[in-house]
Amino acid sequence: MELFTIFWRTVLIYFVVFVILRLMGKREIGKLSVFDLVISIMIAEIAVFIIDDPQLPIVNGLLPMVTLVLIQIVLAYVTLKNQKARAWFDGKPSYLIENGVLNQEEMRRQRYTLDDLLMQLRERQVTNMADVEFAVLETSGKLSVIEKQTEQDAVEPEKQEPSAQKDDGSGEPRFRYEGLPMPLIMDGKVQDENLMKMGKTRFWLKNQIQSKGVYDFKEVFFCSIDHRGRMYLDKKRK
Repeated sequence: MELFTIFWRTVLIYFVVFVILRLMGKREIGKLSVFDLVISIMIAEIAVFIIDDPQLPIVNGLLPMVTLVLIQIVLAYVTLKNQKARAWFDGKPSYLIENGVLNQEEMRRQRYTLDDLLMQLRERQVTNMADVEFAVLETSGKLSVIEKQTEQDAVEPEKQEPSAQKDDGSGEPRFRYEGLPMPLIMDGKVQDENLMKMGKTRFWLKNQIQSKGVYDFKEVFFCSIDHRGRMYLDKKRK
C-alpha cells in the first residue's frame, strides 16, 4: 500500500511541477536568474519531501509550492513594471572588458578570474583577448562577447614552419607558433612555461613590456601574444 502511495504521489508531483514551470514562463526557464534559481530549488526540495514521506498530508506540500509560484509571478510582474525592483532582484550586467580594456575592479567584485574569462572566451570561439571590444557578464552568468571590427588580416604565407620567425620590416620578429594566444603574464606573475615554449626569456619579455611603458612584471595584470607576434597588455589599476 505504501509503495502505491509513493507511486501516485510521484505522478501527481510530476504534473504539478510541470504546470508550475509552465506558469513561471519561458523567460524564467531560459534565463534562470538568482531569484528563479532559489524558487526552483525550494520547489524541488518540497517535492522530494512529499514523495519521501507518505505519511505527510499532500496538501502540506502543495500549499508551499503554490505559494512560491504566486510569489514568483507577482514579483515577475513587479520587476516588469519597475526598473529599480528589476535591478534589485535580477541584478545588473557586469562589463568585464569595456572598450578593449579589462575591468579589473569588476572582475574582483564578481570574483571572476582570468582563467574564467579566457575559458568563456574560448567557448565562444574567441581566441585572442585583444580582439574583444566588450565582454559582458550577464545576470544569468553567461558571457556576452562583442569583438572589435577590424580589417581582414593579411594572408600569411602557407608554407612556413610553425616555429619559424620572420621580420615584418619593423625589426621585431613575428612568431609563427600554432595554437591559441599564449598568456605571458597573469596577475603580475610571469608564465615561464609559455616563455620556454616560445624559446624566449624573461629578459626578452622585460624589453617587450618596457617598450609599452611598463617597467615591472608586477605592474601587469594580463599580457599575451598571438602567433603573429601581436602582444596584448593590460596594466594593473589601483
